[in-house]
Amino acid sequence: MATSVIRFVGGPWGPVGLARDPMTWRAAPYLLLSPLLGLGWFVVLAFLLPTSLILMIFWVGVLLLVATMFLWRGGAMLERRLLRLTLGVRIADPYRPQPERGLIRWLVTDPATWKDLGYLLLLIPLSFVEFVASLLLWLTTFALLGAPLFLLLGTPVQLAGFELDSLPLSLVAVLLGLVMFALTLYGVRGMAWLHGLLAVALLGGNEAERLRASRARGVDAAEAERRRIERDLHDGAQQRLLAVAVDLGRARAKLDTDPDAARELIVQAHDGTKAAIAELRNLARGIHPAILTERGLDAALSALAARAPVPVDVGVELRARPPAAVESIAYFTVAEALANLAKHAAATEASVRVHGDGSAVFVEVWDNGLGGATVHPGGGLAGLADRAATIDGLLVLHSPVGGPTLVRAELPCEY
Repeated sequence: MATSVIRFVGGPWGPVGLARDPMTWRAAPYLLLSPLLGLGWFVVLAFLLPTSLILMIFWVGVLLLVATMFLWRGGAMLERRLLRLTLGVRIADPYRPQPERGLIRWLVTDPATWKDLGYLLLLIPLSFVEFVASLLLWLTTFALLGAPLFLLLGTPVQLAGFELDSLPLSLVAVLLGLVMFALTLYGVRGMAWLHGLLAVALLGGNEAERLRASRARGVDAAEAERRRIERDLHDGAQQRLLAVAVDLGRARAKLDTDPDAARELIVQAHDGTKAAIAELRNLARGIHPAILTERGLDAALSALAARAPVPVDVGVELRARPPAAVESIAYFTVAEALANLAKHAAATEASVRVHGDGSAVFVEVWDNGLGGATVHPGGGLAGLADRAATIDGLLVLHSPVGGPTLVRAELPCEY
């Protein structure tokens, strides 16, 4: 699936489990600080949208409106990444593929554009409610738990008009504070869950749009792969085999009149045949390596690492063998990352880590090279992103100038 609503990770839904779950402590500050984001987007959109509409009689208004639409789409993309880090909600970008022409029409007719706007406008009232509720829950909890301390400091706690001005009352308040702490944990996770539901509904697009976008990217990736195979066959093995045929024809013509020259041509043709076989073997490995099918991901990635120009540490930790499509995407992600490392990174070491949690496989390729890698249309990393999109996966690139570089693929699957 392209989205996964926040779940209570790490065991039962009891207070102890929620208190130990890191997701709780990532959701809590998000709920308290999200009004800043909501207010920021409300102010920006409240200024830019009316200004754009007023200036529509001039071309500058059209350009400003288009820029504003791209801006709020960028804000929605940022929010998806933020939600994944804080609430555990994984939402793939649901946008339709960008055409070569008709940019404005593509932008305006994509339903995801307007759902993004709806989410950003709803963020301010939603985040305000979440902030107030979270603040009341946490303040009440801390007041009850800290009642003995406040009493020692000479400032007894007052709750609902009742003053906790004695030690027995303060100790009772601590017990109530423990109960309130548990309720606060449930409140935080409940609000995070509801926020995640809304985010999935507005930022994730509907199922039909998601499938259409994923299918389109898959078709584009398959077409690019077909063109690459055709190009490699035409420019490589086909040319070599043609040269072999020419050498053999010349050798046959000289066989009776000049046996030595014919022998040299036959040797040359033999060498050309071996080179063509090697190219075909490499081409077949680029389509789907035999070692991946026969021995699995660990052996296939170790073989890739052995051919790399720098030491590569490989670690594969999977409870079971994932589906063939996931294995293939993971393999080619590592292959492309190591190929880029060899060509551009000037790295001295690298590592490959593959692990999973039963619902997804995560592939991470790290190197200590120069960094500065980017994803551009038609490039190898863009192709990997398209491959991952065919199974609703996600490719993330972190490569600041100066390094290091991290390529991370998240490939949903049940295994």
